[in-house]
Amino acid sequence: MGHRVIYIEKCEYLKLYLDNIKVQYNDIDLLLPISDIQILVIDNYKSSLSIPLINKLTENNICTIICGIDHIPKSYILPMNGHFSQSGNINKQIMWEDQKKKILHQKIVKAKIYNQAEILKRNNRKFEVILKLYQFMDEVELDDVTNREGLAAKMYFREMFGDDFVRFDEDVINAGLNYGYSIFRALISSIIVAKGYLPNLGIFHRGKQNMFNLSDDIIEVFRPIVDHYVCNHMMEDILFKQEHREALIQLTSKKIEIDGRKQTVSNAIYVYIESIIKELETDEVAYIFPLPILYDL
Repeated sequence: MGHRVIYIEKCEYLKLYLDNIKVQYNDIDLLLPISDIQILVIDNYKSSLSIPLINKLTENNICTIICGIDHIPKSYILPMNGHFSQSGNINKQIMWEDQKKKILHQKIVKAKIYNQAEILKRNNRKFEVILKLYQFMDEVELDDVTNREGLAAKMYFREMFGDDFVRFDEDVINAGLNYGYSIFRALISSIIVAKGYLPNLGIFHRGKQNMFNLSDDIIEVFRPIVDHYVCNHMMEDILFKQEHREALIQLTSKKIEIDGRKQTVSNAIYVYIESIIKELETDEVAYIFPLPILYDL
């Protein structure tokens, strides 16, 4: 897998040229080696892509994201066959035991709340709120029957973004959150497919119309990374700018800590998914999760 994160806004036509993406804009041609690319974001709804290029992108398992007129990611391009043992892995995925999924969901919710508390600490928020989140984390039960995840999220978002903040309102903060989450979701989905599993068969998320239930389970512990950026760079803005979109994409090119080691975000996702699969398919207690603090390469 490559390492570059490519954001394309000004282009008329993208096509395959040898093993490169040829970006055509006005009378200018730009060549980008496909083998170097990990994430490709196309943020121009008037652009055209050639079929050979799309096939080459999927062959190389490049996380390809296509944005709409509002600049929000609308589509992901994923391969049909991502792994030599895909059929066997999907059969195992279908057979994941309900009790193991419940236990793992409990661990994921606890890890998510822990990372939210860590981000509050990093942003010097109220100590009593941070303590309350740690309390909620300790109280998470199977199936989260007492809704500790929801209660923690309510306190967390208000402490991060103010008492007037409402999740899913149409404002610049929510636009930033949605955009950043979409980028991470796409990268997670591409790694799930590369490992020969289906993004739509989840652990806790089970939406019948959701093609990314497993991705939405896995993204939970990564969301505070996006929250931290939005809180520190977008609170005073009234417009969702190109610079914000580019910076949110570039979050995936940083390093984070998992299992005591600093890894690139994509490697950390891979390690995290590995631990989840091992916990579901063996008798090992293998679950580990990344911390939400970013480091430069």
